Amino acid sequence: MITIKSEREIALLRKAGKIVYETHQYLKPLIQEGMTTKELDALGEAFIRKQGATPSFKGYEGFPNALCISVNEEVVHGIPSDYVLQNGDIVTLDIGACYHGYHGDSAWSYPVGNISKENQALLKDTEQALYEGLKSIHEGAHIGDIGEAVERYATSHHLGVVKELVGHGVGTSVHEDPDVPNYGKKGTGPKLKKGMVIAVEPMLTLGSPDIYMDAENNWTIITDDGRASAHFEHTVVVTENGCEILTGE
Repeated sequence: MITIKSEREIALLRKAGKIVYETHQYLKPLIQEGMTTKELDALGEAFIRKQGATPSFKGYEGFPNALCISVNEEVVHGIPSDYVLQNGDIVTLDIGACYHGYHGDSAWSYPVGNISKENQALLKDTEQALYEGLKSIHEGAHIGDIGEAVERYATSHHLGVVKELVGHGVGTSVHEDPDVPNYGKKGTGPKLKKGMVIAVEPMLTLGSPDIYMDAENNWTIITDDGRASAHFEHTVVVTENGCEILTGE
């Protein structure tokens, strides 16, 4: 069921989103060669808790950590480990925070040291695909408008669109209705209404969009061809003439 949030709920979602944004800003300068993903996870969890929130993902359907940290060919749901970040890596931090029962959710892909021009373009274009999707949001638009905008931009830049993974509604659960795919047809899908809160999150690849799940942990999604992936996500609230980003400055 798609819900419309009240002003009180939006205020709490705004606070949760601000905590997520601030956690990203806190961790960003620490993403360096020699840092382990487990260390980033521990620092992120401590920061979230210090803000009076709890990590949304820890324990969610059995997920063991506070942050999803995915490296290079890992698309989403990477489990923090003793892996040491290397110069040239791409690392995605997917961060969720729950504040007084309401969630914020945002993912961002970061370079480690000096990355290839190809990977630089992947990050730049995946981030822009997110904002192309956000531009299409306003009261009376459709979910399909978002997916069409993301897909059009991604394919024009020769990037693969992972279709099995989608954005989603956000509220008292970190994943609510509706699904928000990164592909679609304009004018289709549920109509957007003022007060709806959704997470838009392009997950794009340098090569094939085909993916598989790591059989060892049953969580991490990996590109089938082993090429790099990037992931950018904001939680937003639909307004009359556009949207307000809840997980930004």
